[in-house]
Amino acid sequence: MRHDHITSAKHLSREDIELVLDRAAEIAEDPSAVADRHAGSLLGLLFFEPSTRTKMSFSAAIKRLGGDIVDMGPVDSSSVKKGESLADTVRVVEGYADALVLRHPSEGAAEMASEFVDIPLINAGDGAGQHPTQTLLDLYTIRENAGLDDVSIGIMGDLKYGRTVHSLAHALTNFDVSQHFISPESLKLPRKVRYDLHQQGSAVKEHTDLDAILPSLDVLYVTRIQRERFPDESEYREVAGEYQIDAGLLDDAADELTVMHPLPRVDEIAYDVDGTDYANYFDQAHNGVPVRMALLDLLLGGEQ
Repeated sequence: MRHDHITSAKHLSREDIELVLDRAAEIAEDPSAVADRHAGSLLGLLFFEPSTRTKMSFSAAIKRLGGDIVDMGPVDSSSVKKGESLADTVRVVEGYADALVLRHPSEGAAEMASEFVDIPLINAGDGAGQHPTQTLLDLYTIRENAGLDDVSIGIMGDLKYGRTVHSLAHALTNFDVSQHFISPESLKLPRKVRYDLHQQGSAVKEHTDLDAILPSLDVLYVTRIQRERFPDESEYREVAGEYQIDAGLLDDAADELTVMHPLPRVDEIAYDVDGTDYANYFDQAHNGVPVRMALLDLLLGGEQ
């Protein structure tokens, strides 16, 4: 994987995914084994949108590999405020780092930016497009709890604008998984995503009601209704709070159900779920460190 860009989950094969997940499992078992593997390496962080988990876990990952970060910082204090193009920004920061992590509000921004640099560029989220490293940690969490073959996965919430949903749905086509998509009509999967899934041979099973399929699910992946993605505030208000789960609703779930969420949450998962055996979303977030360590190790030329 050396010098590859990671811009879309659509580009990841089952072999690619299992390589990263296997390496992540090794690192999680013995982090000290890679503690100095990338001493002196610098990871450039270019975040044009807010981030907590993704930015901090990438920072933790490179530092636990022995490297460090160079951070563009807030957009308002960078040359972007002066009108610098994304292409010029990544060309400049390429000279300061060994790999780049980019989050940008425009769909397709990471793919475009990758054409201007010769070091690895990782998409940390591009608008409503893709979020491939979130997908890798999601897959790691699913594999640890339910396995990645012969499982039934429900994906619920904002399927229209949710980049974590689009990435995960594409990646799951590499495995023997039954995918169920639960959302209001106005937030269904975009047509282009449904088309891609059909092309990959995956049946798109869409629902507006969780209750009917909840007992059959091994994994329930809940997402936030993303207010910031809606072009019309009234459209957001129509669906806000429509899909929520609490401990009582999960009485009908299978005992081994795994509830996941890419976070942050608003009100779509009640706090009374946190204390149940179903809740895995905080472990899911923590898994971002070994998974991103594994990815950086491979991209920066670690042992093949």
